[in-house]
Amino acid sequence: MAKTTTNSEAVPGENERFEKLGHNCYAYSADGCSNTGVVIGDKGVLIVDAQATPEHAQRVLAKLRDISDTPVKQVVLTHFHADNSLGAHAFEPSEIIASDLTRRMMDTRGRDEISVSKQRSAALLSSVPDNVELSEPSMTIASSMTIDLGGLEVRLMHLGRGHTMGDMVVWVPESGVIFAGDLVQETAAPYCGDAHLADWPRALDRIAAFRPNALMPGRGRSALDAAAVTSAVENTREYITLLRDAAEACVEQSLGLKDTFNAVQDALAPRFGSKTDFEGTLPFNVARAYDEALGLDQPQVWTLERVADLQDALNGIAPVGHEDVSTQPEEVISEEAVVEDQAAEEIEANEDTGDLVSESEFAASLVLDEGAELEDEAAAPEDEMALDLSADDIVEPEQGEPEVSGEANDDEVTDGLEEKVLEDARY
Repeated sequence: MAKTTTNSEAVPGENERFEKLGHNCYAYSADGCSNTGVVIGDKGVLIVDAQATPEHAQRVLAKLRDISDTPVKQVVLTHFHADNSLGAHAFEPSEIIASDLTRRMMDTRGRDEISVSKQRSAALLSSVPDNVELSEPSMTIASSMTIDLGGLEVRLMHLGRGHTMGDMVVWVPESGVIFAGDLVQETAAPYCGDAHLADWPRALDRIAAFRPNALMPGRGRSALDAAAVTSAVENTREYITLLRDAAEACVEQSLGLKDTFNAVQDALAPRFGSKTDFEGTLPFNVARAYDEALGLDQPQVWTLERVADLQDALNGIAPVGHEDVSTQPEEVISEEAVVEDQAAEEIEANEDTGDLVSESEFAASLVLDEGAELEDEAAAPEDEMALDLSADDIVEPEQGEPEVSGEANDDEVTDGLEEKVLEDARY
C-alpha cells in the first residue's frame, strides 16, 4: 500500500552532526531534519536554510555559538518548502534572502505547503501552528548576488529549475564549498512533488561545473571531498532520470496512475529502496513524473484534498486519470510556463546595467492567477536595495566572460566559471 507520510522511525533532531566543510563553512544535520549551512565571516554569519521550526533552529544556533559569537546577518532560503524555512526568524537575521521565484511560490503555495507538510512530516512539524508566520524574504534576487561577510565572499545563484522552480545554491569560492539545498541528495530519496524533472539534470551539471571540494545536500551527511561530491550529484541524477524515464514509458503505454506507480516503484526500489524516506516521497514523485510525462509543465499545487485523492487512487479506491488530477486551470499553467523566459529577460536587463533585483521589479511582474496581483510597491531606491546590508556587503557581479582554465578553485578563474554557469542557466 502506498503511503504519503515520512518514515516514522526517524526521530527529528537525533544524531546531531556539525561538520566542517571548509574554511569557515559548516553543515548542521540531524535525523528527520533538513540540513542547515553556516558560513562565518568577520562581519557576520550567513545561514543557508533555516530548519522546520524555531526549536530546531535554536539547536543550530547552539552549535554555532560553540565556535563563534559573530551575529547572524543573513538567512538564505534555497527554496520555499516548510521544512527548510519556518525556523528563519529564530536566527534574528538582518535579512532573509531567496530567489524571486521562491518568493512567488511562497505567496501562491505557502499555506498549502505547510498544511501538507504537517501531514507528511507530523513528527517534525507537530509543534507548528496552522497560522504560523511564513518566513517571507525581505530581499529577493533573479539571478545572482555576491555578499561580502568580511574576509569571505559568498555567491548566491539561481541555476535554473529543478527541485522547485526557484532553487538557489550558495557557493563559497575561497573554501570550495557549495550548499546545494534539495537539488542534491545522497542518503535520502529526493522529493520531486514540485519538481521540473526534465530541467533538474541541467541544474546538476551547473553545480558539478564548479568542481566543489565539499557539498551540503538537502538532508543527511555532507560530501566532504571531490569524489563524494561527484557521487552525491550523480546519485541524484540517476534517481531523477530513472523516475522520469520510467514514468514516460508508462504514459507511452497509456497506463493509469496506479499502474505507473507500481512500475516506477519496481524500477527504483532495487537501486534506491534503502534511501531515507524512499516510500514516503514516492507517491508525490510518481504523481509529478506522470503529470510531466503527460505534458504538464508546471507542478500542481499540493493540497490536503489532492493528497487524499492521490492516496485513494494509488490504493485503488478511486481510479484517477490525468483529467481527474490535473485540476489546475489551463490559463494558470500557460502563464506559469513563461516564468523562466521572464526571468531570463530580467536577468539580462539587470546584468547589462550591473543592477541587482530586489523583491519589487521582477517578482511584482508575475501574475499566476487571473486577477491575483502582488501589492503595489514602490521600487526601492538603488541605495536601499540592500536594505539593512551596508553597501560594502554587496558586491555586484562582474561583467564579461574570462576564459576558464586551470584548477577549479583558483582565484583567477572562478569568476569566469561562474559567469559561464550563470549564462548557461539562462538558456
